[in-house]
Amino acid sequence: MKHCILALLACSILTGSALAADPPSVELHNKQLRLKVYTPDAKAGFYQGTRFDWSGVIGDLEFAGHHLYRPWFNAVDPSVRDFTYTDTGITASANSAMVGPAEEFQKPIGYDTAKAGDTFLKVGVGILRKSDDAAYFFGKHFDLVDGGTWTTRSTANSVTFQQMLGKPGQDYAYLYTKTIRLVGSEAKLTIEHSLKNLGKVPIVTPLYDHNFLTIDGLNVGRAYTILAPYEIKPTRAPDPKFAGVEGHTASYHTDLQGQDRAAFGLQGFSSQVSDYDFQVKNASAHLAVRMQGDRPLSNASVWSIRSVLAVEPFIDVSAQPGEEFRWSYTYTYSTLEAQP
Repeated sequence: MKHCILALLACSILTGSALAADPPSVELHNKQLRLKVYTPDAKAGFYQGTRFDWSGVIGDLEFAGHHLYRPWFNAVDPSVRDFTYTDTGITASANSAMVGPAEEFQKPIGYDTAKAGDTFLKVGVGILRKSDDAAYFFGKHFDLVDGGTWTTRSTANSVTFQQMLGKPGQDYAYLYTKTIRLVGSEAKLTIEHSLKNLGKVPIVTPLYDHNFLTIDGLNVGRAYTILAPYEIKPTRAPDPKFAGVEGHTASYHTDLQGQDRAAFGLQGFSSQVSDYDFQVKNASAHLAVRMQGDRPLSNASVWSIRSVLAVEPFIDVSAQPGEEFRWSYTYTYSTLEAQP
């Protein structure tokens, strides 16, 4: 019998079983924002996959009466490769069933040189066991050998997660810290990171933020525009049936339906940190989300299906043995004036 993991909704979607308990979380709030942030937990956590960073999972963000980061899927099935469409909605794999500004340290450390049965490192997850000699695929679930020790400290307007993995001098050892902080009474939050490499193996990997945006469950399409501070020159152009790029703006030509998929590049950026500055606007909800980073972009792209729009900025992370690498993001939420 297939096993199901539930993401906020009932496992009954697939098996008819009772509702799952709500995963452990903390709530942050100020005068304008209210966040539900899931905490890492190997047994009861919202996310237990081996793709995304386990910390800082924003399962809901409420602003101006709207909800921005709810699940884009309605069920989870570990046998699914990435995600699939069903008669009842969208089913995600255990590795892809993530929400909100989810980060993935894209390159697994040591995977290419490890033999089947050996271990490798996925930052933000832990030490995993390589099951065979196949090329790495993000959707494949690996056995977790050592997830380290996670600690969580929270206040009314901030939460800090810390993962201690391994011991100094081992091949794989690090101290990873992530803090989500609301900025005063503004509709703004920061996500601050520190990665200290305590081991013997360099930690060098692309890192991207998937930014699963699901404003009020509205279909992705004509209401959305994406703005960049530079002229967008995609190396992978959008399908003109669904979207187009002109100057600094990408826009949708139609609403995505069924199994429609719109994915394209956001290249054209320079090495200036100021180019990590994207805005996503939704004219139907009269909302805008601005995403800024303090490291230069190494890549940027868009992935979208009918239930979610994801602007994905990449940076390069490099922490040599004994070194610390820091980076941060700022998210600003605003309302748009309604058009007459």
